[in-house]
Amino acid sequence: MTRVKRGYIARKRRKKILAFVSGSRGAHSKLFRTANQRKARALVSVHRDRGKRKRDLRRLWITRINAAARANGVSYNRFIQYLYKRQLLSNRKTLAQIAVLDSNCFSTILKTLSYDEINR
Repeated sequence: MTRVKRGYIARKRRKKILAFVSGSRGAHSKLFRTANQRKARALVSVHRDRGKRKRDLRRLWITRINAAARANGVSYNRFIQYLYKRQLLSNRKTLAQIAVLDSNCFSTILKTLSYDEINR
């Protein structure tokens, strides 16, 4: 059987993987086999941490809304309950941005909601 020389296609594939892990230290950026393992592990981590980032950001938004709501004398739980009853629930990202960037607007929203709930 004749010898098969893989040629430029295999070299192109190896170079692409080595370019992917070029920021790694030591053999992980120089040797193909270890670089291939590093790439596989990196892709697993990226996939896992994508969901984790969403959870972390949601926790941060809830913390910010809670801090702003408590500064106005209402708990986060009560604030969200008021929003649900009025069917005004905006997403937590937007509420957190309002709470951080424009506290007067946030307190106005909260006072309007709580005033309406008290008078019902």
